[in-house]
Amino acid sequence: MADADAKSLDATGLARDAALLQDTVREAGNLALSMFRTELKTWTKGASSPVSEADIAVNDLLEARLRAATPDYGWLSEESADDAARLSRRLTWVVDPIDGTRNYLGGHDEWCVSVALVEDASPVLAAVFAPASGEFFFAARGQGTTLNGGAVRAAPGAALDFARVAGPKPLVERLKPSLGEITLHRRIGSLALRLCRVADGALDAAFAGGNSHDWDLAAADLIVQEADGRMSDLSGDPILYNRREVAHGVLVAAGRDRHASIVAHFRNRPLP
Repeated sequence: MADADAKSLDATGLARDAALLQDTVREAGNLALSMFRTELKTWTKGASSPVSEADIAVNDLLEARLRAATPDYGWLSEESADDAARLSRRLTWVVDPIDGTRNYLGGHDEWCVSVALVEDASPVLAAVFAPASGEFFFAARGQGTTLNGGAVRAAPGAALDFARVAGPKPLVERLKPSLGEITLHRRIGSLALRLCRVADGALDAAFAGGNSHDWDLAAADLIVQEADGRMSDLSGDPILYNRREVAHGVLVAAGRDRHASIVAHFRNRPLP
């Protein structure tokens, strides 16, 4: 095992961790699927965030598999107590055991297991598995993005079809000063899946409305980037991960040209 704090992940280490990540996320997704649409204990975390015993079971599996294989790596998960030791680790797993818990508990298909490996504030490996719909997105730094093993790319061009833009309606409506009535894409309850829909070209653009966290974003960020897309805040600045503060503001993901056009629009018409 290479010392995670001493050097960057080399090609051999990247391949080893990629295999570990894919196998583990598949196992975690299958566990979540086995508990889907069953009677589960649930409770509320914070003001209104739902949690279930499935979230915890999946988190426990991911932590057991990934941390046993990579004991020198940091760990940041929505369902684990934050350990400040991660801040001193060059490599850190960033985990959302079930992204879209409300969808999951409601019996809807759009939820996923989302895991990224972050090196020096940027994701280098990513897997997003939506077992109810059978979608497995994977990306490795410099190696492109696949969906169920086939290469995918973000939709090219800069034009926007608002029926192919997902995110909070007030935010999308600010893309033009006087839109009138527009048809928006239906709501996608899993933020990670919403962003991944940009990577496979199903959406022209997707927004995160604010107060998202590293675990919601890191895997989807790399999946979008490696599909010739871009994800950033509205000023175009990249998102940094595994910092002390893990919450983020408004973000946008789109193909490169479309992303540049959206960022330029919001620079001229900033949010209040």
